[in-house]
Amino acid sequence: MDTLDIGLRAVIVLKGLNEIVLLTLIGQAALYLLAGSRRHGNLIYGAFNQVGARVFRLFRYVTPRFVPDRHLPFVAFLGLLLVELVLIIAKISLVAETMLRAQ
Repeated sequence: MDTLDIGLRAVIVLKGLNEIVLLTLIGQAALYLLAGSRRHGNLIYGAFNQVGARVFRLFRYVTPRFVPDRHLPFVAFLGLLLVELVLIIAKISLVAETMLRAQ
């Protein structure tokens, strides 16, 4: 197995994990709007909140202190979208390089 193949597989796995986290945040936001004040009793919202809390903690560590906590979900979502864009570019680059080597 070539190092290019290993890199491509790693990017694909990271991209998949990032997409799962993004979809979890979208699901959490949807349940936040739909369930209202009863969201804390919702089992699915609790599971989404477990993932979201870890992501928000990571972004609280990365972002400057002047960013208010109420903006962290938006900042985390935008940060994960940026990571997704970088992974898409990396995947395209690795696939193109693989195709050029195959010729």
